[in-house]
Amino acid sequence: MSSLPKNIRIGRSGRIGILKKIPSDLWLHPRYAGKAKVVERSTGVSDPDDGVRIASAMLALLEAEFSQARAELEQERRARVGSDAPIVVATKQPRPEKSERAQSNRQRSRVGEETRRDIIDAAMKEFAEKGLAGARVDDIAARTRTTKPMIYYHFGSKEKLYAAVIEEAYGGVRSKEQGLHLDDLPPESAMQRLVEVTFDHHAAHPEHVRLVCVENMERARHITGRPSLVQRNAIAIETVRTLLERGERDGVFRPGINPWHLHLLITSFCFIRVSNRYTWNAVFEMDLWEKDDIAQQRQMIIEAVLRYVKPGEDAATQAGSCAGVVGAQPVCR
Repeated sequence: MSSLPKNIRIGRSGRIGILKKIPSDLWLHPRYAGKAKVVERSTGVSDPDDGVRIASAMLALLEAEFSQARAELEQERRARVGSDAPIVVATKQPRPEKSERAQSNRQRSRVGEETRRDIIDAAMKEFAEKGLAGARVDDIAARTRTTKPMIYYHFGSKEKLYAAVIEEAYGGVRSKEQGLHLDDLPPESAMQRLVEVTFDHHAAHPEHVRLVCVENMERARHITGRPSLVQRNAIAIETVRTLLERGERDGVFRPGINPWHLHLLITSFCFIRVSNRYTWNAVFEMDLWEKDDIAQQRQMIIEAVLRYVKPGEDAATQAGSCAGVVGAQPVCR
């Protein structure tokens, strides 16, 4: 890159950053009073293209910060005029109290988190509809209350935003599972509740299912090696394992059930009725989302899981007892 845009520079460490003067009309604002009159911040990256994108977003955010500070000064000026108090032009204002600075930091943090939430929600819809290759950051920005540079500021690139969205999709069902308080229920009731919530969540969030399908086409290359994702999903397996051990101790679940296999049984049914809805309808002329059939499907997976974990007969014997299917219901002897 031959030249950098205005206010964007390369620091001593080789990382791209911004260097911008604070406008003189803001020098009396508590945020800038008594401080250096230049804002210097680093993007943390050395790649010129990524660095300039992030730096441009940082400059846009800084301009928004300046506008807010200007509005606050004007509000204070009007309040003084309205109270008939003399307008005093000070040469220097003291630094705000620690509590004021902390409140300001919390406010900025809250606004930043709300912006990230807004971006992720919009990106989830865009990626679910068009996939990674077809989705455009411009279209994601159009769905939000923010700008394209701000998206790059918060996430760095389209691929990193996509990875964050995938992690959010997995996190949705994991959060619901953790909020069930299954330890407060008897093992059989807890198992039923776990299956019900898994079924209902997949049905209510088809965009999550589509995103997982997209990432499988990408061979999971955007989420492989993300510790937070691995840890969060490990908790799901531990939930199943704990529930199985509790049921085994109470004599209501048979021993030796692999928690990963049980998780696969539950998730696969709930997933495929969403992921394969249209192909299933094209091949079998049957809509898996037919209103009158949904309750039967939900009850079917609940019964299948409870029979699978039930002691007495092994799983192969139970599975072999089914002679066929009439309509959507298995006929078992």
